[in-house]
Order: sequence, then C-alpha cells, then structure tokens
Amino acid sequence: MNTENTRVEDFYAPETFKRIKELADTKETPFVVIDIATIETAFDTLKELFPYASVYYAVKANPAPEVLTCLRDRGSNFDVASIYELDKLLSLGVEPERCSYGNTIKKARDIRYFYEKGVRMYATDSEADVRNIAKAAPGSRIYVRILTEGSGTADWPLSRKFGCQSDMAMDILVLARDLGLEPYGVSFHVGSQQRDIGAWDAAIGKVKVIFERLKEEDNITLKMVNLGGGFPANYINKANTLDVYADEITRFIEEDFGDDFPEIILEPGRSLISNSGILVSEVVLISRKSHTSLQRWVFTDVGKFSGLIETLDECIKYPIYVEKQGELEEVVIAGPTCDSADIMYEHYKYGLPLNLAIGDRMYWISTGAYTTSYSSIEFNGFPPLKSYFV
Repeated sequence: MNTENTRVEDFYAPETFKRIKELADTKETPFVVIDIATIETAFDTLKELFPYASVYYAVKANPAPEVLTCLRDRGSNFDVASIYELDKLLSLGVEPERCSYGNTIKKARDIRYFYEKGVRMYATDSEADVRNIAKAAPGSRIYVRILTEGSGTADWPLSRKFGCQSDMAMDILVLARDLGLEPYGVSFHVGSQQRDIGAWDAAIGKVKVIFERLKEEDNITLKMVNLGGGFPANYINKANTLDVYADEITRFIEEDFGDDFPEIILEPGRSLISNSGILVSEVVLISRKSHTSLQRWVFTDVGKFSGLIETLDECIKYPIYVEKQGELEEVVIAGPTCDSADIMYEHYKYGLPLNLAIGDRMYWISTGAYTTSYSSIEFNGFPPLKSYFV
C-alpha cells in the first residue's frame, strides 16, 4: 500500500501544476488536461540525448490535433497506425515524407492509400504483408520487426502479436528485394514502460547479426535500426531517468556497430506525452462490503472504459493525488460502469485519506498518453473522455 499521499511536487514544477489546476477547477469531470509546454520540453530533451536519431512520434499515444501540431512544429516525424491517423496528419500539413506506416497488420487497400498519399516507408513482419506492399506500394522502403525478449520487465508488454523470429526476418528482407522493394532496416519494441535497459542491448545484438548475415550471404546492405519506444513515464513503479537510457543505449549501439553507425529511428509515445497530462475525476461513492471490512471501495467517474484501460491487470500504476490530508486506509478503486471488470486497483492497494468524501476530486498523474485515445464511445452511455490544453 502507498504509505503516504502522492505529492504533486514530486512530478510537476509548481507553476505547471498551477497552470493545469486553474483550468481544471473550471471544468466538469472527468477530463484530461494536457500541458503543451511539458511536451515541448520532453521532445527537446529526447533530441538532445539522442542527437543522432530521427524521432517518429507514435500517434496512437495521443492523436489530439494540439499534440500533433506541437510536435509537427518541433520537427517530429510520425509513426502512423491507420489511414485515419494519416488523414489527420495530412490535414494538419504534415508532409507524407515524415510518416512511416508502422503497423504490421494492414489491408492491401490501406497500403495503396498510404502510397498514393506519398508515404514510402513501411513496417512488416510477414511474407503475406510484404507481398501486399510490393503490389500496392512498389519500390518502397521496408523494415522488418523482430520479436524480442524483455516483456517480463515492461509494465505494458508488446510481445507475441508483433514481430517475427530473426531467420524469418532475413527471409522477408530477401523477398522484399526480389519483389522490387528496398530492404531498409530492422525494428523492434522491447515493451512499453520498459524498466530494464538491458532489453535494448539484447535486441540490438540480434539486429547486428541480421545486418551481418544479409550483407555476407545475400549482398543486402541494411541502413536503419528502429529502436521503437519503451522509454519511461513517471508512474509509481520508478524507472531510470531518460539520460541513463540514452547513455546506455548509445553504448550498446557503439559496441555492436562501431564506426559503421546505422541510421537510428525512435518511436516514442508514452515518454513524450504521459507526463504532460493529468486526468481529473470525482469520487462518486465510497462504501464497504461488510460491517467488518478493513477496506473501502472508492468509486470514481472514470474507469477502464473511459480512459484507464492500461490499469488492466493493474499493469500501469498511476500516482493519484487528492487534496485531503490525514490518516490513510487502503482502498479498492473502481469505475462507474455496470461491468464487474471496471475495477482499476484491487490487489495493489492504494492508500487514500480516511476523510476522503463523495464529491472530492482525484488527480491521476502522468495520464497524457493512452487515455483519451483508448476511451470508449458510449459504453453505458458515458461520452468519450474530454481533453483540454494549456
């Protein structure tokens, strides 16, 4: 159980929280407030720590026009998962050359749509997909996503569904060349909110082997390594700071590639956006399940289906701030819908003040990413989670 109340000052500068709260106090819950200045600082820091890398923001983390415009103007490229994300980017004046179709699961007609709009770089992890790309997007650059270890140390694992084994990746890249595509590189993702930096070391080592074998056996010279995302946001389970990640990952690349440094791509989502957002909810009800129960149930007006899906299996543990102070008691925190799965935290016990009351506000920290974009349209009639920007 948390032994003390979350302290806002551990996560935000006073002026940042003041800016967010001044707007929050004028709005009806639930909603997220996004601080654009925090995104700008996060992007600039990432570029400073990885000066050799191209940044492709993962649009799915938060596709709000305000976020995309901010990153567009900062010089970001974009990792795009669907034709709908692409249309939004193009409508905001983002050039197709700054977009990569990073989803390995895509319809042939959607590939054609991307190609007709001018996109020329595509992720893949299967023979069927690369054949579709060859037909619908001839001559395009291809990078293959490989399977990696490290899911056990990532708060939100991304293994199994995406990627293929190294031997298959090499066969796909050879096939891509034979089909008239450009075998361009290799990508991986070690898992979102990855706290074990060594996961990148193992993955980069796999990539190096692929580079060497394709060069020696098939005369294919790959040019790019896509390191994916996985960098941390500020949640309860602490991770190293981004500068530690950068130092270690740079060392891993240098050890494997030496002077033959490949083009490097990063695909951050969570690490760029999460810390910019605070989700504000209201306590709807507080109850106990028996006269002798040692814990309260705190029901709030936001839940798994309205933005907090990453509490599934209690994977992401958001810091929660309340203004009440005093003695703490462990609680179960649940959402407002008529679904028994709508419980955010039951096994990991949060401590909230005994004097917390119906109508009090809860401030969910580091919720700028994967909240509004996951919010359902109308489950139980609740509208999508609103967002505001300062």
